[in-house]
Amino acid sequence: MIGYYIHHQGLGHRTRALGIARELDVPVVGFSSLEAPAGWPGEWCHLPLDVPRHPVDPTANGVLHWAPIDHAGYRERMRLMAEYLGSQLSVMVTDTSAEVTLLARLFGVRTVVMAMRGNRTDRTHRDAYDAASMIVAPWTAESAEGYWPREWTAKTVYAGAISRFDHLADPPAVIAADAARSSSSRKVLVVWGGGGTEVTEHDIRRATLATPDWDWTVRSPANPSPDLWTELQDADVVVTHAGNNAVAELSAAARPAVVIAQPRPFDEQHATARALRNAKVCTALEHWPEPADWPALLDGALAQGGSGWARWRHGDGARRAAQAIERLDDLALTCEPR
Repeated sequence: MIGYYIHHQGLGHRTRALGIARELDVPVVGFSSLEAPAGWPGEWCHLPLDVPRHPVDPTANGVLHWAPIDHAGYRERMRLMAEYLGSQLSVMVTDTSAEVTLLARLFGVRTVVMAMRGNRTDRTHRDAYDAASMIVAPWTAESAEGYWPREWTAKTVYAGAISRFDHLADPPAVIAADAARSSSSRKVLVVWGGGGTEVTEHDIRRATLATPDWDWTVRSPANPSPDLWTELQDADVVVTHAGNNAVAELSAAARPAVVIAQPRPFDEQHATARALRNAKVCTALEHWPEPADWPALLDGALAQGGSGWARWRHGDGARRAAQAIERLDDLALTCEPR
């Protein structure tokens, strides 16, 4: 059985896990403080939260990221996973937790780390990535992180972007360059997530006022899209943050885009923005622009088109990740217990 740990911050980790789990041909159990997503194909072990009001030494003097002392929720969530690790699991996928990765490895269970962008050279990340049996990167080798040591790269599967819309998208090889659409009023679609933002409604309003020739539609957790795929396809330019899932959805739609990094631990979104720029995929920025910058930004994004997304995705990222996990599972089954 495959174990799959899913972090509860935002919903992106769960969305990606669901896509991969649906492609697995072996049993899977999910572990998370989130509720099971609709369509989850296996068991679901709901974990208590581990966020005390006054955490005591949560980093173990800098050895770990989060392991608060004397917290019942933290102990119980680790106990629940330990029960499965001790008897049922052949592989544990973590998306993402260094502590769960190390826990699984201490049980002698093969581990798969779902990689994240950003500076992962701190002590805890290094230990987790070093201990992992396999790393799955939801990006292409062409857009890989350049600072990684050879030891990490050697055990990495570059699955490419993993989007819930991959089955609707054209294969990357046949995506043509976008031509500017002739329209009296062109469309901007803003897709903003719920993981925290420094961009305000006032910022977006100022951008709309600075671009009177563009029609703006804003989608967020407070104002979700009734049909995001259709809205992505209909947009002339998409504006979104640099979160992994937001960028993956955008890559499937292959739309011209302005991607804007938001503050995240380990500079994750800023690293994604840099990778997008380096791969010449789209316009990618470090901060929300001033109103006067928006007309040129939208025109430039439209002129660049969406063909660059073919360098970000293979079109079947979830299946590639699932196949890699299954190969590790097969290896576990062929090994004789000592």
